[in-house]
Amino acid sequence: MGNSRDQALIERCQRGDRRALEELLETYQRPVYNAAFRMLGNPEDASDVTQAVFLKVFEHLDRYDPEYKFFSWIYRIAINESINQFKRAKRETKLDDTELSGARGPVEEAELDADSRRVQDALMTLQEDYRMVVVLRHFSEMSYREISEVLHIPEITVKSRLYTARQLLKDRLVAGGEG
Repeated sequence: MGNSRDQALIERCQRGDRRALEELLETYQRPVYNAAFRMLGNPEDASDVTQAVFLKVFEHLDRYDPEYKFFSWIYRIAINESINQFKRAKRETKLDDTELSGARGPVEEAELDADSRRVQDALMTLQEDYRMVVVLRHFSEMSYREISEVLHIPEITVKSRLYTARQLLKDRLVAGGEG
């Protein structure tokens, strides 16, 4: 989506146009959910993060700087919310029922096949800095430049982190018998 179209929708939103708000939600809901899911590995947490992201976006739309791409701004919020959720989940020590029963829920069954699950499990073992660049590059299909904008780091750092993350993923998948 072009930044000018986003800007027009944002201006309409700021004037109270509910349809413009719905269009932004329809456009970005799935990419935000996918990024959150790949960061967290849990469909329920990803849904919670997606909801929180859009609440923040709509509450703080007046803070958006049109000099930057809207998707960079919204992805940065999604990444920050995902990191916060991940940290909250780490502090909690509750048991995961799906691990105990060995069964997946219907949402997981629909979204994950065996290969995807192995990749997701390996992805979840990465440090969040590495996981973020992998998610943005390979699952959100962002360019190095776009990732640089979202994460506020130089492109060379994006490339370096991505290289290291790919090597770590490869090593973990090979070690797990998946090479």
